[in-house]
Amino acid sequence: MDVWALMSVSDKTGCDELGYELTRRGYRILATGSTAQYLASRHIEATTVETLTGFGEVLSGRVKTLHPLIYSGILASDSAEHQSQRQALGAPDIRVVVVNLYPFEARWQAGASLTELIEEIDIGGVSLIRAAAKNFRRVTVLTSPTQYPEYLARPEEENSEPYRQALAVHALYHVAYYDAVIARALDGDRGTWPEFWVMPGVKGPALRYGENPHQPAALYWDPAHTGFAEATLLQGKTLSFNNYADADTAVRLAYDFDEPTAVVVKHQTPAAVSVQPTILDAYRRAYAADPVSIFGGVVAVNRPIDGALAQELVSLFLEVVIAPEVTADARPILAQKKNLRVLIVPPPPVRNWDVKGIWGGFLVQPADFFATPMGEWKQVAGPDVRTRASTRDLDLAWKTVARVKSNAIVIVKDGVTVGIGGGQTNRIDAARQALERAGDKARGGVLASDGFFPFDDVMRLAQECGVAVVIQPGGSVRDQDSIAVAEQAGVSLLFTGERHFRH
Repeated sequence: MDVWALMSVSDKTGCDELGYELTRRGYRILATGSTAQYLASRHIEATTVETLTGFGEVLSGRVKTLHPLIYSGILASDSAEHQSQRQALGAPDIRVVVVNLYPFEARWQAGASLTELIEEIDIGGVSLIRAAAKNFRRVTVLTSPTQYPEYLARPEEENSEPYRQALAVHALYHVAYYDAVIARALDGDRGTWPEFWVMPGVKGPALRYGENPHQPAALYWDPAHTGFAEATLLQGKTLSFNNYADADTAVRLAYDFDEPTAVVVKHQTPAAVSVQPTILDAYRRAYAADPVSIFGGVVAVNRPIDGALAQELVSLFLEVVIAPEVTADARPILAQKKNLRVLIVPPPPVRNWDVKGIWGGFLVQPADFFATPMGEWKQVAGPDVRTRASTRDLDLAWKTVARVKSNAIVIVKDGVTVGIGGGQTNRIDAARQALERAGDKARGGVLASDGFFPFDDVMRLAQECGVAVVIQPGGSVRDQDSIAVAEQAGVSLLFTGERHFRH
């Protein structure tokens, strides 16, 4: 039996065990430079690629396996014509291809320069993998040391075509991911829209199911390894699909603020948010703002959880708690709730992409951000806003309404949300919901709207409830109607010039 295995790996993990077994099974080994040297150091006989092709490495190693003898050996089918041509060329009958690629992703994450990254773009390895995958009916392709144990545990006669096809599919996804990472790294943040969109992702922890038990789901990490990919699960079960969705809303909002902030989220929308001098005060005020919705919710804070805060967090049922750190004295307290998921997520918030599937495709946009600073907002009616509300309350109202499901209205007073209305099909219903929840606390408060007012009805309702300041994007053809109501009622009206829909 004159069959061959080609080995060309940058990661030598498991190479010796695999090489020994391949030799024992009767394979002759063909290897590239460093792989051949490694095998020789383990007393495993291997023929170098140069010996077969008579063609040494050129261009500093950029070209070494791109040769007809090698690809004929991999791509020849079982047909008499192909086998006759292969034999006439003197190409080996290659039945196993073991390749892992240059560590482009690791070098990118480590901050390598563009010049260094270019040298980590694997050409020959990708071509070998693709060739082997194409010819899976007779060739086995292994692309990771994690695959070696299963392969070695299978007797040679169980190396069936379905098994080889499964390995080929894995290999093709592997190559597609590798290329997508390279494109992502070289594209940078140019803000252009390529003709073809590919989003690379690495499978993360298992998810039991999606939003509902009958929906399968999976988690994939961005190769830039930011955000939740950097998080540490301090305790509790792995997060679910819904947990991650809620946690994403919560941590983005909490980390949007510089002052101590606590955020309560339920069903991907804020239930309560508070900004206070201390994180303990912020949590207490957020809890008091909506003690019903917080049950079974997600809490995010932008300061370390200490023992005092931990004591209050374990006093009720929460699904997930998120913070940039947990102090030593807080950890045993939180551990009393063994099912409570405690997630340490490093700041700052990550600017990435929002992707939404639609029938037959998907929509892509940069994650929402605040483009217009408060200093550029325009006051269009009412008394000087500086005499009516603190900068803290203005900031809190505007940043919170951007994270509430549209149509959205948020009312803030004294550093805490007192009324939130969201997910409505019209703005007046959202306003009624928020103002009803706020009750008397709306008097003297700040009301923010994620979109402009198409009519003056929200302004009239805000005036009736004693709201002092209203923030909205402006831009309606009937803005003047709202301005007139504000002037008459003595309500300070601010136009931000940007909207923040969240559907």
